[in-house]
Amino acid sequence: MRNVSRRGFVEQLGVGLGVSLLLPSFAAPAQPQNPRYAGKKLQVALCGLGRYANLVREGLAESQYCQLAGIVTGTPAKAARWKADYHIPEKNCYSYQDFDKILTNKSIDLVYITLPNGLHKEFTLRAAKAGKHVIVEKPMALTEQDCQEMIAACRQAGVQLAVGYRLHYEPHHLELQRLGQQKVFGQVRLIEASLGYRLADIDPQDWHLSKALAGGGPLMNLGVYCIQSGRYVLGEEPVAVTAQFGPVTMPGLFTEVEESVSWQLHFPSGAVCTSTATASCNIDRFFASADSGSFELSPGLSYGPFRGKSSRGAFNFPVINQQAAQLDGIAPYILDSKPLPAHISGEEGRKDLRVLVGIYKAAKTGKRVALRSN
Repeated sequence: MRNVSRRGFVEQLGVGLGVSLLLPSFAAPAQPQNPRYAGKKLQVALCGLGRYANLVREGLAESQYCQLAGIVTGTPAKAARWKADYHIPEKNCYSYQDFDKILTNKSIDLVYITLPNGLHKEFTLRAAKAGKHVIVEKPMALTEQDCQEMIAACRQAGVQLAVGYRLHYEPHHLELQRLGQQKVFGQVRLIEASLGYRLADIDPQDWHLSKALAGGGPLMNLGVYCIQSGRYVLGEEPVAVTAQFGPVTMPGLFTEVEESVSWQLHFPSGAVCTSTATASCNIDRFFASADSGSFELSPGLSYGPFRGKSSRGAFNFPVINQQAAQLDGIAPYILDSKPLPAHISGEEGRKDLRVLVGIYKAAKTGKRVALRSN
């Protein structure tokens, strides 16, 4: 694969459009297809207008249950462009400084946070204080303690907190869950799940290279997908981890965060999930081997379009807008004032942070690190 920038990586992979297909065991509430849902929609303010916010915006345009109602940005030029392009009223546009005024805005129900990782906690707490529901991108925060504080703040404010796990609503990944958790090919023994891209022209000031803003390197920003896949395919929590940092081939860039890291998660069943998250090469795959068969995706963990197969043949699922499917999986619970399912809740984000912190500890010490199961 040729070298690509992070922007190029996102743009090339893209997000496909189509009809959402969700498997019953893991699906959101049934969504009417004909006619489309015509009830009240969640009014969503996007907080942070970077690259990923544009993908969420496209998802909002396709969503049955949500629509873009407001923006929060620190860049006046972006605010002006989004207001004009998407017909957002001035009263629903906020800067990071005056964000707390959203408290009195009854036309916004939920804040979707797509800011750098290090700002997730602050704006979740501020949104909760303003009485707004929250979807926060992953990783949920920088530490497990941060996650616990976010969960507590939302609970105290009586608002719901979801984490942007788009792959929990994507049909290829729902099939991975089914094959693994239902032991269609017997016990899964080994999972290989890795994600990375070669950084060719990243700005040295990009927030992904900042320890304070990113919390780490590709482990925080990409490795969370690998951790998730192991956890939801097995339906288990890892009990221990070993890990190794990779070589630094771009010392001018990677002064604060790792360039690559590999790790091995050990699960109660005896299964091992081995992964690499890297900024030094392009990789995007998932493979699982079980007692009597295997299943895989390549591309596997990015935005797709996914291609996969099992020992029984190729997968044949539609390409969907992953962000729209995620939004339409979350919104009915909030609209009906029902608790969110555990798999996309703040608790799920907290569990990922426990593992992420354990991987860093294992890589730094060279020792096997035990992980709590709760």
